[in-house]
Amino acid sequence: MVDPELLEILVCPESKQPLREADAALLARLNAAVVNGSLRNRAGEVVRDSMEGGLVREDGKFVYPVREGIPIMLIDEAIALGDVP
Repeated sequence: MVDPELLEILVCPESKQPLREADAALLARLNAAVVNGSLRNRAGEVVRDSMEGGLVREDGKFVYPVREGIPIMLIDEAIALGDVP
């Protein structure tokens, strides 16, 4: 979903770790949590919009949502993967 050339230069804005695209299973879990209203971002806000993609930090702790083809690379918009059911 994200242009491979862009993905090569994108890094986590907090840790500067590389990112990889989220797989379909993770996206399904994230979007299921969005539907049931249980997903929150780092700012503590309920995530209300489903994600067409995601960029997972190298250490696997956070995912940055991709909406309408645009990676949302804001620290407060990241979702802690330890909190995803």
